[in-house]
Amino acid sequence: MANERDQVTIEMSSAGNSGGTDTVSFTHRLLASENFMLLFREGMSLVEATAAYLDGEGRADSRCLARPVALAYASESMRLTTRLMQLTSWLLLQRAVNEGELSREEAEREHRRVVIAPLESRTDDATFAALPESLRSLIQRSNSLHARIQRFDRDLKSEPETAPTDNPVASQLGMLAAAFQRR
Repeated sequence: MANERDQVTIEMSSAGNSGGTDTVSFTHRLLASENFMLLFREGMSLVEATAAYLDGEGRADSRCLARPVALAYASESMRLTTRLMQLTSWLLLQRAVNEGELSREEAEREHRRVVIAPLESRTDDATFAALPESLRSLIQRSNSLHARIQRFDRDLKSEPETAPTDNPVASQLGMLAAAFQRR
């Protein structure tokens, strides 16, 4: 089901339009804009920060943890890196479209293979709170990025629907077009 916030169906009868409907996908527009590059840079920066932490300070942090927290550290860091690999794949695919390396159709075929899995953690709140602050911060940042990309991904994978008959925007635009044609 298409997200009504991210797609607008416009019905108009005019000389330039044969009375059909046009669907404007805000998701496609956003992904082709400079705002996407901000999202892309945020994702790449998060990957770099995570790698630097896990290869440096994180190693030292993990050695000082009690066994149950150390196991949670290992599990959460694996989830974090897996999540970031999925998000990076998605971001790189969208960038390839923007730079003309892939057509939208090619990207959609590839896109079906890039799975943005739902967030999952089996770590209880008390154990999560015992993890190093730097790791918790990276996890929270990745969860935020994940939520935004998952929404875009869901919108891209959904099939556009036909115009609903009770679409108030289309109805108002139709009335405006009809009023101006009568003049």
